[in-house]
Formats: sequence, structure tokens, C-alpha cells
Amino acid sequence: MEKWICSVYSNCLDPSREKEFNQWYDTVHLPDILETPGIVRASRFEIKRPAEGHGKFLAVYEIETEDIRDTMSAMQETTEEKTKQGRMSELVKVVAVIFSRQITEPIESKK
Repeated sequence: MEKWICSVYSNCLDPSREKEFNQWYDTVHLPDILETPGIVRASRFEIKRPAEGHGKFLAVYEIETEDIRDTMSAMQETTEEKTKQGRMSELVKVVAVIFSRQITEPIESKK
């Protein structure tokens, strides 16, 4: 079983509604995406000084799968299904999606 992360960089299209955007992302979108088989954990980060044209927010999805292409396809299907159900936000603008395969086991600090 391979381990991957999917990094999704995004922006809120209306900065005055950023609180609403973050609440939707955390309470609706992350749980929706976690319904995808193989996606085992999700977390979000805010980039304090994003470069021009880059995303201010980063969602990291941890994936465990035998076939990343199948998982990517299932993730896309989940997103499309949730969009049809009206569960996507008009505030989200995805800037980049990057899939990265884990090549070493995590190393813990000895402190």
C-alpha cells in the first residue's frame, strides 16, 4: 500500500467572506472528500504571505492506496457528486492540486 498526500492550494474569491469560506471548507468540504476510499486524513493550513497568484490556503489529504489513479478518479467523482448536491462553495478558487508519493517513513524528533 502506497502513501500519498494531495496538496490543494486555494483562495477565497471574496476576502470579506473568508470566515464563511473557512467554515464551509472545514465542516462541509473536508468531511465530504474524506468519503473517498483511500483518503484517510485531512488538514488545512493558512499561508501567511502567499506569493502573487498563489493560494493562501492549503488543504492536505493523506492517502493510502494500491492505485493512486483509482483514488484520484474517485476523488474527482466525489467532488462532482457533491457539486451536483449543492455542497460546493462559490467562494472557492482552486489554484493548484499536487499529488506526492511518500518515499521515506516519517522521522520523529528525538527532543
